[in-house]
Amino acid sequence: MTHSTGRTVAANLSISLDGRYHGAGGPGDFGAFLPYVATDTARDHMASMCAGATTAVLGRVNAEGFLGYWPSVAEDEGADPRDRAYARWLVDTEKVVLSRTLTTAPWPRARVVDAPAPDVVRELRGAGDGEILVNSSPSVIKALLAADLVDRLYLLVVPAIVGGGERLFDDGLPGSTWDLTSQRAGERGEVAVVYDRAR
Repeated sequence: MTHSTGRTVAANLSISLDGRYHGAGGPGDFGAFLPYVATDTARDHMASMCAGATTAVLGRVNAEGFLGYWPSVAEDEGADPRDRAYARWLVDTEKVVLSRTLTTAPWPRARVVDAPAPDVVRELRGAGDGEILVNSSPSVIKALLAADLVDRLYLLVVPAIVGGGERLFDDGLPGSTWDLTSQRAGERGEVAVVYDRAR
């Protein structure tokens, strides 16, 4: 049996006012989110979420997108310092990529696991230290919410109703309550919030 070391499981996602993480055009439809994800508020939010995290958990699609983009930012001296810090964190930290199709990880300090997200996260909680950050991978976050394994939510709420697309909070989730531990509103109306699970 795995014994918990008390590691916090955090999840990060940007959502619209109607609770969606992409638009009606499908998983690649992020047009409504783009004006808000590079603001000072969003960048500060990103910096705070990785400050204590020592493990990143990613779905395959998100891993391919992130790890195809961020390593070059880590080396870009002209990039925003917060972006560079996040990029260096992502490159250097332990990464667990959940995938049924990959057999080896094409990135340094990454391993591929073909197992249900709740099982993987329970195992990670039982060893090591530092926060486990499920980084913008909604399918993984949704599975962990359904299993009541998320301790902290980092949400960037953008002031848009997209009217279609998938929602983060599906019907049928177990009931839960959350404490607001941080909030910051940006000049464009985006709000960065951190909620901790009240247990």
